[in-house]
Amino acid sequence: MTAPESARVAPDNPLVAGLERLPVQPTTLVIFGATGDLARRKLLPALYNLAHEGAMPERFHLIGVSRGDMEHEEFRKDCEHAIREFSRREPKDDVLTGLLSQVRYVAGTFEDQDVYASIQEVLEEFDAEAGQRLARAYYLSTAPMFFPVIVEALGKQGLALQDDVPVRVVIEKPFGTSLAEATELNRRVLAVFDEAQVFRIDHYLGKETVQNMLAFRFANGMFEPLWNRNFIDNVQITAAEDIGIGSRAGYYDQSGALRDLIQNHMLQLLCHVAMEPPVAFNAEEVRNEKVKVLRSIMHPSEAETAEMSARGQYTAGHVGAEDVPGYLQEDGVPATSTTETYAALRLEVDNWRWAGVPFYLRAGKRLARKITEIAVTLKPVPHLAFSQQGSLGVRPNQLVMTVQPNEGVSLQLGAKIPGTRMSIRPVNMEFNYGSSFLSQSPEAYERLIMDVMLGDPTLFTRNDEVEAQWGVCDPILSSWAASSGPLPTYESGSQGPLEAERLLLPGHRWRAI
Repeated sequence: MTAPESARVAPDNPLVAGLERLPVQPTTLVIFGATGDLARRKLLPALYNLAHEGAMPERFHLIGVSRGDMEHEEFRKDCEHAIREFSRREPKDDVLTGLLSQVRYVAGTFEDQDVYASIQEVLEEFDAEAGQRLARAYYLSTAPMFFPVIVEALGKQGLALQDDVPVRVVIEKPFGTSLAEATELNRRVLAVFDEAQVFRIDHYLGKETVQNMLAFRFANGMFEPLWNRNFIDNVQITAAEDIGIGSRAGYYDQSGALRDLIQNHMLQLLCHVAMEPPVAFNAEEVRNEKVKVLRSIMHPSEAETAEMSARGQYTAGHVGAEDVPGYLQEDGVPATSTTETYAALRLEVDNWRWAGVPFYLRAGKRLARKITEIAVTLKPVPHLAFSQQGSLGVRPNQLVMTVQPNEGVSLQLGAKIPGTRMSIRPVNMEFNYGSSFLSQSPEAYERLIMDVMLGDPTLFTRNDEVEAQWGVCDPILSSWAASSGPLPTYESGSQGPLEAERLLLPGHRWRAI
């Protein structure tokens, strides 16, 4: 078969669909905070799994930057140990050796300009070995206080812009702790890098179900005609965890549930549910539509905040078979802390498609179980003709998209129970990623790191998007900070504080966690 004939028949082979590999430019990745928890648990295993799947560029080099003194070989072994411990698949020795064959380590504090001179030397060494200039990606896996420090030092060293190769910077959350901080951080970052070079990462956007939301909406004719205020009654977005704060008291007590989850992850989920179809599925058009959604969310006045928000803090209780302490008894938490470990909001997207449809968001720790899901409830049928006994099982249809722990989609329908009576009960039609595709979904960081190397910012937040998210949350945080009185509490292992019930409009109820 000639080459042209082969090229013509290949796209018709359904077995190769989705297996194509996009060319990735040879890249050097610099991880700041390379010995930290995020790098060890997520970033390094993600790099291994990309290498395992043959998705890495032909030439890939890694530079780790951290404070502790360490030789290159010691850092390489540290990377290997992290991958063996946290990779989602058992590492193969040959793949691991190939991935870590070009690893270097630079020690020093992020404020020390000599560190950046050393990074430049290693970058130029890798370029010389390759006989070409390699693309550069800087991953800021550090405490937020170092984001502007590192960015400005990269600019001072001349490492932010290269004429002949792409240079990109990846910034982890939290991107500021308020609208004012986010705006100032954007100003300092964009004084060094162009917006097209900046990848503000939200790992939820790398999850398959989040991306598949757009496919369900815009690739299936049965859903999009119903996706509006005429047919949808309410939307509930839940991010519940059964664990406490662990060793994160220093961060969490300054953050709280609203900043930690709702301001970023959950508002992004809301955008995916509510956005209009983009004119093209590219980064700018998708992000344009998300910004429109965020700008359509009604910002509450201080008086309205009490009606559309609720918060709480967990006390001692039982999760599973384990007795667990309350938040104020956790190590590192001040005894007088008023930080919320649960937050719930009722938001309205005030545009033509969604006017009058409540969006309920809730996030919390030490709840009954771990679940992140989006539940879209349709309006009930206008006339219930089934009058025989048992028809109380009729419920409005629900489309539930589960983001974690088991990614998939469930559609709840009303069906007749077998027998002589016309009795109705809810049944589920389910789609599960693992059983449908006979493969394990990749970790979110795998997709996102690959997109950074490809230069595709679709799943990353833009500067105006971040500021619009803070614009929604800032009035609520200000109102909470100004309020007095005891903070509502809820028992660990429960559904959350009773105060969350008052957010619900008549006829609505929270889904059981």
